[in-house]
Amino acid sequence: MSEAYMISLAQNAMTITLMIAGPVLIVSLIIGVLVSLIQAATQINEVTLSFIPKIIGISVVMMLLGSWMMQQLISFTAKILNSLPDLVH
Repeated sequence: MSEAYMISLAQNAMTITLMIAGPVLIVSLIIGVLVSLIQAATQINEVTLSFIPKIIGISVVMMLLGSWMMQQLISFTAKILNSLPDLVH
C-alpha cells in the first residue's frame, strides 16, 4: 500500500462525505437561519421551534437525493473493495 494510494483514498473519502452531507447540512442551515429570523422578528423565544421545520426539510432532501447519495456510497465502497486484491503484494 503506497502513500499516494492512501492520500488518494483519503481525498476521495472526504469528497464523498462532503457531497453526501452537504445538501442536508445546507438545508438545515438555511431553515435554521430563516426560523431564527422569524423568531427575532416576532420575539418568540422558543428553543425547540426550529426542530420540526428542520426535520421536514431534511426529510424532503433525503427523499429527493437519497437514492443518489446511496448510489455514491455504493460506488465508492465497490471501488475500495475491488482495489483490495491489488493492495496485497
